[in-house]
Amino acid sequence: MDQQSEIKTISILGCGWYGLPMAKSLIKQGYNLKGSTTTEAKLNILVDANVKPYLVDTEKENFNEEFFACDLLIISIPPKVNSGQLPYPDKIKNIAAVAEKAGVKQIILISSTGIYEDGNFIVDEMVEPQPNTPSGIALKQAEAILLSNNAFTTTIIRFAGLIGPNRNLAKHFAGKADIANGNAPINLIHLDDCLGLTQSIINQKAFGKIYHGVTPDHPTRKAFYSQACISSGFEPAIFNDELLSWKQVESKNVPEILAYKFKVKNWLDYLNS
Repeated sequence: MDQQSEIKTISILGCGWYGLPMAKSLIKQGYNLKGSTTTEAKLNILVDANVKPYLVDTEKENFNEEFFACDLLIISIPPKVNSGQLPYPDKIKNIAAVAEKAGVKQIILISSTGIYEDGNFIVDEMVEPQPNTPSGIALKQAEAILLSNNAFTTTIIRFAGLIGPNRNLAKHFAGKADIANGNAPINLIHLDDCLGLTQSIINQKAFGKIYHGVTPDHPTRKAFYSQACISSGFEPAIFNDELLSWKQVESKNVPEILAYKFKVKNWLDYLNS
C-alpha cells in the first residue's frame, strides 16, 4: 500500500472535545474536513466550523457512506462500558467493514494509555498491554480488529489523561483528604499536544505505527493535583504519602519517528502560568 499517497479529505468520526478542535486545526492546514455527530442539534456547530456535517450513529449502525469517502478516517469515539450500547469492539468492527468497502486507505484510531494495567512499571509502545479493566480490554480488542485488517493502514494514538479547556482535573480532588497513592506518577497530555501530535503524524505521513501521546513529565499525583487545586482557587487536596500500584507511560516512537516537541513541557510550570 502506498503510504505516500496524498491526503486531501479527512473524516473525523466523533467531533467532541478532541475531534472538533482537530477538525478546525486541519482545515487551517488546507485539508477538506468531514465530521460526524450523533445528534442533529450539533450539526450546526460543525457547519459553523466549516466542517461538512454528517449524522452518524454507530449505535444504530446508521452509516452514511458519503462520510466514509475520504483519504484518512480518524476514529475518536470512546468505549462506553456497561452502557447497554453495542460493545465497543463490535462498533469498531462495523466501522472497519464500511471503511474497507468505501476504500479508505488510512485510519487513525484514538485509543488510550488506560489500555495498560497498573503493573508498577514504565511502559512504552514496545510493551504489550495486558489490560485488566473492561474499558482496557475493549480498547485492546478494538485495536486488534483494525490492525489485523490489510485493506487499510492503521495508526494507533494512545492518549494519556486529557487536560485542557473544560477539563480541569483538580475538581475531582478539591477539598478531599486521605487521598490514596500520592506518590504515583501522573500520565497526562494537553489538548494542544493532542492536536500537534496528530498533525505531525498526518503531515509526515508517519502512518502504521502505535504512538503514546503523553507528556514526558511525570510529577507525583500529590505534587500535581495539590498545585492544581491551589492554581484553580479550590479547597486544598490532601494526599497520602505512599506509592501503591502505578504505571509511568513513555513514548519511544514520538521522539524517534516524529521528533515532536511538546508545547507543555513541565506540568508544574503549566499550572503556575
